[in-house]
Amino acid sequence: MSTPPLETTSLYAAREPIFPKRVSGRFRSLKWIVMGLALALYYVTPWLQWDRGPSMPDQAVLVDLANRRFFFFGIEIWPHEFHIVAGLLVMAGLGLFLFTSALGRVWCGYACPQTVWTDLFILVERWIEGDRNNRIRLHRAPWSLQKVRLRVTKWVVWLLIALMTGGAWVFYFTDAPTLARNLLTLDAHPVAWLTIATLTATTFFFGGFAREQICIYACPWPRIQAAMMDEDTLTVAYRDWRGEPRGKGSGAGDCIDCMACVNVCPMGIDIRDGQQMECITCALCIDACDEMMERTGRPTGLIGYLALSDETAERAGAAPRPAWRRALRPRTTLYTVLWSGIGVLLVAALLMRSDVEMNVSPVRNPLFVTLSDGRIRNAYELRLRNKQHGDVVYELDVDAPGPLVLRVEGEPAQRVTVPADQTLTRRVYLAAPPESLLAQVETTPVTLTVRDPAGPATADVETVFHGKAGR
Repeated sequence: MSTPPLETTSLYAAREPIFPKRVSGRFRSLKWIVMGLALALYYVTPWLQWDRGPSMPDQAVLVDLANRRFFFFGIEIWPHEFHIVAGLLVMAGLGLFLFTSALGRVWCGYACPQTVWTDLFILVERWIEGDRNNRIRLHRAPWSLQKVRLRVTKWVVWLLIALMTGGAWVFYFTDAPTLARNLLTLDAHPVAWLTIATLTATTFFFGGFAREQICIYACPWPRIQAAMMDEDTLTVAYRDWRGEPRGKGSGAGDCIDCMACVNVCPMGIDIRDGQQMECITCALCIDACDEMMERTGRPTGLIGYLALSDETAERAGAAPRPAWRRALRPRTTLYTVLWSGIGVLLVAALLMRSDVEMNVSPVRNPLFVTLSDGRIRNAYELRLRNKQHGDVVYELDVDAPGPLVLRVEGEPAQRVTVPADQTLTRRVYLAAPPESLLAQVETTPVTLTVRDPAGPATADVETVFHGKAGR
């Protein structure tokens, strides 16, 4: 007797696509403004120009990997100044902590690239396929010529947006007009094509198909945000003491169970179930609920920004506290002070930078040589970095407690010419007379100085001079 096959049940549920409904209101308008500014900033920035002189790139924002430099309008950052970039990253992190502590996942709801491009893709989808109900019907309908036409049209527009996105990114790393011409003539470097193809594919998939799944499963921030929030953090919440029990009859609360808040949510959640990890604090449910409250003659604010510490007071009938009082508390104050302090330090570091930098390394093998006339000579490796956008002739000098003669290898005088925005390496010799004290003692501290005769640029480096006693 044969055993019937066992039935297997999948432990994984298929994803139900989310079709957010169009909504209007103050938060939706704010999201449009942020999206427009973010997209304009991203696409336009590589084409902005900044005159730095004939020998320098004129792109305002440029990550020059070939020459290991970063240009941001009038600021130029070299590899050894990476602490400035690190400071900016720390400021970005503290800023994220500050906004999350004050307003929850407001970054995720308004300015995160995943949110911005998903909003843009949903907007295209709505233009082509219609609003929520039309898109649901189209999704459930069998394949037909109309469905193929609408889907292909949507996918082509998505692909063009994704291509523009990937193309704009590579323009930040090389001269944008030159690369654009090379792309049009198919002469661009394979790395450029590979980067554009990768970013195009990921943008097309993340913004068009993955959408909320990136926020829920791929992004670590929903799991970290709890450490940044406390009972005074303002988040989007449902005032159940006003809304329950739901319904339209006698004795029901203000919530008429119209599902408007659920239908507009890009994450597909019901805010009435309480605070959830999936909520990105976009506040579209507030706009949808306020609109329904106005239509039914009920007071708005059934769904709104609410701090956990205000719930008890509001349940008792007290008025909500002003938002600034909830935002101004020790945690947010600390984040603000740290953020501002790092910003001040970075500005001071930029303002205090010199246009010339010098490194001096004594040649160790040998420590010194004795010349035919008895003089003791030391050799040094000199590196001069000219941060100005023009060639500069620098003068070298030495400060020592005794007579020293300075000579630059290959130069007729104590001068050296450093090309614009370049680093020059030269060997420098210091020689002391045999009767000098410098020639007799083991080591003597000396200071090498470089200055620009035509400007304020100057740099000093302390080193040592080795005498015969060191042998």
